[in-house]
Amino acid sequence: MHLPPKSHLWAVDYAFLALFALIAGFLDAIVGGGGLIQLPALLIRMPQTPLPVLFGTNKLAGFAGTLVAANRYARRIRFDWRLLLPIGAAAFAFSWLGARLLQYLNAELLKPLVLAMLIGMFVFTWLKKDLGQSHGPVPSPSKRLFYGLLLGSLVGFYDGFFGPGTGTFLVFGFVLLLGFGFLEASAYAKVVNVLTNVAALGVFVGNGQYIGQIALLMAACNIAGSLLGSRLAMRKGNGFVRWIFLLVMGLLLLRYAWELAAS
Repeated sequence: MHLPPKSHLWAVDYAFLALFALIAGFLDAIVGGGGLIQLPALLIRMPQTPLPVLFGTNKLAGFAGTLVAANRYARRIRFDWRLLLPIGAAAFAFSWLGARLLQYLNAELLKPLVLAMLIGMFVFTWLKKDLGQSHGPVPSPSKRLFYGLLLGSLVGFYDGFFGPGTGTFLVFGFVLLLGFGFLEASAYAKVVNVLTNVAALGVFVGNGQYIGQIALLMAACNIAGSLLGSRLAMRKGNGFVRWIFLLVMGLLLLRYAWELAAS
């Protein structure tokens, strides 16, 4: 386990990280994207800490909230486990691979591609007002499984290698490719995201790339936000989730555009 390069963090630092973990848990429980809140918060307060250590700390905190949200959705949403389990298995395997490659490659190289994908997703969702408001055309079982495996593999690799926005990409994929409504897509995305987090954490924790006391604090706050977010999502339905989805994608767009302009 790595310790911060500073001898200690001030109370204001812990309060800052706790607040952003709470907000991250709230957003992540609805449409994903909690990493866009948590990871920058860690980077701001601990700029000298190696990136893999911050990624591992962020994963630990986010995993706790994602697990709680997945459990809450599982009580209300009826999953097709014959579809969900293969997708989850593919996502798990490719997330582990992505996390392994992160040890050797520069994750920053993905930013221009991520920005382009987010622009396309945002414009498409904004223009297609009925997207995800109800179930769209459902592919045949074989095509649904194929699209699901492709989605799990690509997004799983992305989550292990880079991470922020994983849940958002999963929600969009379940809506667009598999014909889900936004609420059901969020539920499926949470379960898959749990598995990708477990795979990536196997690498980060195995290498000691995390800061325990900060991860525990942020995990507790992430869980609190996750409980609130999943409750609101199930109460308010697809229309509410769609607007939160657009909000999160807009924030992701601004973040990546700013980082690319600054680099």
